[in-house]
Amino acid sequence: MQAFVSGKKRVVVSNGMCFSKDNLDLGSENYRDVPLIPGLSDDVAKMCLALVPRASFPSMGRVCKKWRYVVKSKEFITVRRLAGMLEEWLYVLTTKAGGNESHWEVMDCQGHKLSSLPPMPGPAKTGFKVVVVDGKLLVVAGCALINGSLVASSDVYQFDTCLNSWSRLEDLKEARYDFACAEVNGLVYVVGGHAVDGESLSSAEVYDPETGIWTFIESLRRPRWGCFASGFNGKLYVMGGRSNFTIGNSKLVDVYNPQCGSWCGNKNGLTMVTAHVEVGKKLFCIDWKNQRKMSVFNAEDETWEVVALPLSGSSRAGFQFGKLNGKLLLFSSQEEAGRSTLMYDPDAAPGKQWMTSEIKLSGPCVCSVTITA
Repeated sequence: MQAFVSGKKRVVVSNGMCFSKDNLDLGSENYRDVPLIPGLSDDVAKMCLALVPRASFPSMGRVCKKWRYVVKSKEFITVRRLAGMLEEWLYVLTTKAGGNESHWEVMDCQGHKLSSLPPMPGPAKTGFKVVVVDGKLLVVAGCALINGSLVASSDVYQFDTCLNSWSRLEDLKEARYDFACAEVNGLVYVVGGHAVDGESLSSAEVYDPETGIWTFIESLRRPRWGCFASGFNGKLYVMGGRSNFTIGNSKLVDVYNPQCGSWCGNKNGLTMVTAHVEVGKKLFCIDWKNQRKMSVFNAEDETWEVVALPLSGSSRAGFQFGKLNGKLLLFSSQEEAGRSTLMYDPDAAPGKQWMTSEIKLSGPCVCSVTITA
């Protein structure tokens, strides 16, 4: 996309099409009534815009308010899906030496580094969670060091991957850190964690991107922190962590059914999970006690299997997961010179599932997400 001046009019060129600035300057509140592309119905125009490569979305968003409105909409992802133009990008949060600074790295579906995200707003935090909804990245709550004290946060920041910009969403109803968080059916759930005073929480909340509002849902039967969550079969699964200091680590799985708004549970879970990722109908986990094996949860029959990692050395070296093109990526979460990124293909023949990936990060991995848009 290019822009140039012709006489007194600024002309925007996109995919060989030219538009007068007079038609695209949508400064009024009635910009939604102005056609996206003069001479075309908006449905046809959206399909045209959907054919533009994802890397050009920030430039498209600067053309005018209506283009920006369309590019950042949930509907635009649907249109791109119908056009067969969806692109999968990997977003990895890495730290620099010493772990004092962090930044997001962005890679395309081939694992080639594209760029870095603008710095996250707000103070540096730990104990936060990241989740993807409607093609956008959310960084939820956490614990910040303010005036020498650790303070639980209720902040929620959203990164619009199409427009390459951060914005602040409505705060959680209750500040928390070390909690569970996942997306289920287009809604974002947070469960448990620690509160401002360090007390463990049993409360749970849900965020609806359509309304931009957090609301409380039914609480857990007991407090839970250090846990994680995943969404399968339209339900929220909460695993790992601790329920209280007397019984220690919890193997209980708390399952929330949004249709009936209630929790149930079973004892078929894991305890202290340091990394997890969902691929298809399976959940891959690494346990803190032995980071040389993956525990794989099959959501179809709620069974577990164990897969060995092709690694040597300390059994507590520290790793984080990523996923790209239906394959798992195993990143080091520690400063280890020369350690390669491993890739696991769950659909490959036995003995050929592990391989070395060419993806290289600039530092240890804190977390990662995959966003398709």
